[in-house]
Amino acid sequence: MYFWYVYFIEQEPKRNTNRMKVTLKRLNDDYHMEATNETGNSIHMDGSPKIGGKNLGARPMELVLMSLAGCSSIDVISILKKMKQEVTNYDVEVTAERRDEVPSIFTKIHLKYLVKGIDLQDEKVKRAIQLSAEKYCSVSKILEPTAEITWSYVIS
Repeated sequence: MYFWYVYFIEQEPKRNTNRMKVTLKRLNDDYHMEATNETGNSIHMDGSPKIGGKNLGARPMELVLMSLAGCSSIDVISILKKMKQEVTNYDVEVTAERRDEVPSIFTKIHLKYLVKGIDLQDEKVKRAIQLSAEKYCSVSKILEPTAEITWSYVIS
């Protein structure tokens, strides 16, 4: 009985691959902060000068838009690779509107994908973006209940 007990206690717990952890550290007496993920990557955030920030990092709501563009782009690029589309340059411009009332959540977001490549097929680019928007992008799904999310694309 004792050996059975020791065996189970000493087993490493299985890591939940859906778990995430970030830490946030305040860097000055105002609003400059650094957030770091479990692999050591970090980003800086700051409040607007209107409230005492010093433009030392992105605003938290800007990071939400950056996250949306990044999440969608990982999907789009991955799908285009699977479709054997050779992308040589890729950018996304995101514009958004927020409501005036607090909390000032996003009400409209538009992503404009600028894709350049060799012999890119319009329908494949459109389908990759559509799949990201409708099925794969987790950040998009978080924002959809409160924001109208639209997209367009330009192939050059």
